Amino acid sequence: MSLSSPASATLIPLDNVDPTLVEQLLDRAFEPERHTRTAYKVREGMDWLPGLSFAALDADEMLVGTIQCWPVAVTDPAGRPHPMIMVGPVAVLPDHQGQGYGQALMSASIAGIDSRAPLPQVMIGDPEYYGRFWGFSNERTAGWDLPGPFERRRLLVRCENPAVLPEAGVLGPWQG
Repeated sequence: MSLSSPASATLIPLDNVDPTLVEQLLDRAFEPERHTRTAYKVREGMDWLPGLSFAALDADEMLVGTIQCWPVAVTDPAGRPHPMIMVGPVAVLPDHQGQGYGQALMSASIAGIDSRAPLPQVMIGDPEYYGRFWGFSNERTAGWDLPGPFERRRLLVRCENPAVLPEAGVLGPWQG
């Protein structure tokens, strides 16, 4: 599996897409009950980050995938927030999965992070997949909690300098 995007894919800023179409895509990629997932509680009340959120269009200029990134923080036991970027959902229509759209969206989003002051990126996802291509790991998240149920092995972080990560805390919306 390579990190090349489909030859027919076009990535555009997500804020160029009608929000209703984005919601319909997310419902098809996941399910309408997705709003009850813990990830939604983590980013509750936040707006997604336009500079890191994209849409994928196929050769017919139809919306086939999206990625959204959100301002979140791990608040340590002393009450100090550690700002991060929550990556996801990464959504691709079921009939377009496995064609590289998700990889193209992830790579574009990560490339948009300012390398002069990169915030850690956190996500809930498959550690084997996101670790292999983008360096996400669950090695430093064992002491973190979320505002709802989650599979601990799927709580992943990617960070240029892991020493800045708190050992313990609760992941939630960034209230900075």
